[in-house]
Amino acid sequence: MEENVIEIQDLVKKYKMYKQKKDRLVEIMFPKVQRHTDFTAMNHLNLNVKKGEVVGILGKNGAGKSTLLKMITGVVVPTSGTIKVNGKISSLLELGTAFNMDLTGEENIYQHGQVMGLTREEIENSKQKIIDFADIGDHLYQPVKTYSSGMFARLAFSCAINVNPEILIVDEVLSVGDMAFQLKCFKKFEEFKSQGKTILFVTHNVSDILKNCTRTIILSEGTKIFDGDVKEGVELYKKIITGNMPKTSNKEKKQEDKKEKKNNKQKDTSTWKSHFNENPNLIEYGNLDAEVIDYGIFDEKDNYLNAIDNDKIIKLKSKVRFNKDVDNPIFTMTIKNFNGIEIVGTNTMLEKIYPGKFKKGDIVTTEFIQKLPIAPNKYTLSFSCTHINANGELEVLNRKYEALLIEILSSKDCVGLLRIDPKINIIKE
Repeated sequence: MEENVIEIQDLVKKYKMYKQKKDRLVEIMFPKVQRHTDFTAMNHLNLNVKKGEVVGILGKNGAGKSTLLKMITGVVVPTSGTIKVNGKISSLLELGTAFNMDLTGEENIYQHGQVMGLTREEIENSKQKIIDFADIGDHLYQPVKTYSSGMFARLAFSCAINVNPEILIVDEVLSVGDMAFQLKCFKKFEEFKSQGKTILFVTHNVSDILKNCTRTIILSEGTKIFDGDVKEGVELYKKIITGNMPKTSNKEKKQEDKKEKKNNKQKDTSTWKSHFNENPNLIEYGNLDAEVIDYGIFDEKDNYLNAIDNDKIIKLKSKVRFNKDVDNPIFTMTIKNFNGIEIVGTNTMLEKIYPGKFKKGDIVTTEFIQKLPIAPNKYTLSFSCTHINANGELEVLNRKYEALLIEILSSKDCVGLLRIDPKINIIKE
């Protein structure tokens, strides 16, 4: 686990941007004349990846994620910097780029293997696995140009995944083909993880990151802004995509000091939350146009509940104070497991409830009343208040993620994440 299989130092990638096509020709004919501007897609990146790590790469569109993977795989040449790779790479980036559309699927298996640097013997040893995994029948012996997009993706994915790589590069392509094939893809991915292979994984699905990765990297405008714990990285990414980028260190410290004073004031036993297992490491952010000031869990008669029976109706309450006028705020609740994966949640907008306008100084209690048929375990409970601003964008007023540590109990055992209570008929013929 200590061996670096990928070492990247001071990596830069710049693209020339031209206003007009003829400007490119002018520069070719007159080398001293500059008609372009530079777009920096990767900005002095340093990164080491150890053997066996599963690294999730997050970032908004245009952050440089795909550019990074293409440079690691050699598809794109860096402007400057160095990349050292120790091991055979298989990339699931642009599936089928090594395919010849006029060749049959079978012929393309050989061509793809040769591009991957496999010997004829190694290709022969992998061929049947590729054919079985792709499962496209007699179409394998027809020209690839006659394939549907689904068949093409199945064969291309199968070729890439069945060459026994030491390093796997994945860019948003695990869910190809129909549902049965997607299941095969994810099982193969799990198999690679269990074998201790190194995986670089780009996706916008934070649940996939939480479930699969051992480390998270966040890119913004070609710069690495986070490298570390998966759960912490996912929460930072959520802030970024909702427009709540971290402040500078001084401002952040002032905000933390302000938050600490506020929390100290709110330790009064009259608050709901003081009756529960509060998380000292809750994650909080937002512009504070409104603030979630209290929350708790209650039975139908408004008694405090320190544990939740998953077959009983309960109330999840949040209390929000408005510091500015807000039109149609969205009140939310979310339950996560201790890995940070969202198990269940909802909000007033999803439930088609539009509460109207609230004025500065208003304090509003929201009650989510329902059963929580979740498997018995320990979870976290989150509350927030957001709204859609004048530009049609989601704006976070205040989020208190993982605010309470809760336990869900059950009167019966269950399999998986949810409790189901079926009526079962057994009929003997």
